[in-house]
Amino acid sequence: QVQLVESGGGLVQPGGSLRLSCLASGSSLTIYTMRWYRQAPGKQRELVASIHNDGRTTYTDSVKGRFTISRDNTKNTVYLQMDSLNPEDTAVYYCNADAHTIVGMMFDNWGQGTQVTVSS
Repeated sequence: QVQLVESGGGLVQPGGSLRLSCLASGSSLTIYTMRWYRQAPGKQRELVASIHNDGRTTYTDSVKGRFTISRDNTKNTVYLQMDSLNPEDTAVYYCNADAHTIVGMMFDNWGQGTQVTVSS
């Protein structure tokens, strides 16, 4: 079993910054791809950014140049640095990861989400 716990959400003014963190835990854990998704009210969940265990990253177009995904493999943690935030970034942000555990490969594990609200 893989547990993912997000932190770092909150209320921020337009133009501000936030840094989200997601800690993964489990037995004999090896994390592969880690991702951040978000879901705004009334909208479908969308993939925001992903990072592979070799460091390759991808971003959705709307956040390119503003968000940065990174990871610390020694801490089983993924980060999402969000700069130049605007109200359209308001959403619940979810951590997602593929990992190998003591029971085998487990895909598509989810955290509980953290709320990000961008408002003046």
